[in-house]
This record gives sequence, structure tokens and C-alpha cells, in this order.
Amino acid sequence: MLCQIVPEKCIACGLCQIYAPTVFDYTDDGLVFFKEEPLSKEIIVKEEQLETCLKAYQKCPTRAILLDHN
Repeated sequence: MLCQIVPEKCIACGLCQIYAPTVFDYTDDGLVFFKEEPLSKEIIVKEEQLETCLKAYQKCPTRAILLDHN
């Protein structure tokens, strides 16, 4: 599954890092980035991270996380 982030929409609520700590992290300014690929705006989610990534996507109040299931 492809996961994309839109840092401009991020309000630094911390929910994505709570629900998917192996996928998401934050800059010192509180903007979301991918923990394993900090400069990328999209990653292919690993099989073992699918469930937590989906939960983070569902909980994001501003839709700063996008998922493509195709």
C-alpha cells in the first residue's frame, strides 16, 4: 500500500506517531515525516506496518495522511 503525507495539512497533533510509531515521526517544528525515509513524501508501507498505518490514517483529523490501496 502506498502512503503519502501532506505536511502542510499537519497540525502536529501526534496521533499518527501514537498509532504508528514505526512509520511516522515529527520534526522539531512538529511536522510529520516518515521515520525511515525523512525526505520522502510517500512510501510503500511494509506488510507488518499496514494495520498501524491504517489506524493512523483513520485518526488523522486533517487528512495529512493519504493511502492508496491499489
